[in-house]
Amino acid sequence: MHHWMFNCGEITRMISESLDRKLSLHKRMGIRIHFFMCRFCSRYRKQLLLIHQVLERYSESDRTIDIFEPLSNEDRERMKHLLDHLDGSNHVH
Repeated sequence: MHHWMFNCGEITRMISESLDRKLSLHKRMGIRIHFFMCRFCSRYRKQLLLIHQVLERYSESDRTIDIFEPLSNEDRERMKHLLDHLDGSNHVH
């Protein structure tokens, strides 16, 4: 029998894993239960999904990604705007 309670480390690994493949029902339910108790992991998931979406859009464009190249001011502002609107209640000034 599987336990349904996962710690934050397990949850963050499973969230990352879920971007690459579908998780088992047990893991998906464990993540949902954890989110009811932990706003930080829920926020982590939202941020990771946003980063994943931004990278997908960026890679679909004509631009190449150089992880060592600093972000342009335009890209920095676009990411800031997306993060600000991701979850208004989590906005930090």
